[in-house]
Amino acid sequence: MSDAGKPAPTWKRVVASVLDFFTVFFVGGYVIASLTGMRTPDGFNLTGMPALALFALIVAYFYIGRRLAGGTLWDRILGISRPQPTP
Repeated sequence: MSDAGKPAPTWKRVVASVLDFFTVFFVGGYVIASLTGMRTPDGFNLTGMPALALFALIVAYFYIGRRLAGGTLWDRILGISRPQPTP
């Protein structure tokens, strides 16, 4: 039997979601902090509009990754296929 039609195990989806969140939070936060001058010796400290921009980036990453691109970065790395919505 082929595993192509089976949904991915729940643990894989949870791990992919957590890793996706940490990836976009740290990479996006570092980039936004670098652009706005909010980097600190320990990392970054975002407040106000830069923090809102990071939140919007995280939401956009998951929306685009799951709805439009067929899977986020860690979905693809872990081999999780997401069904595409039919128009």
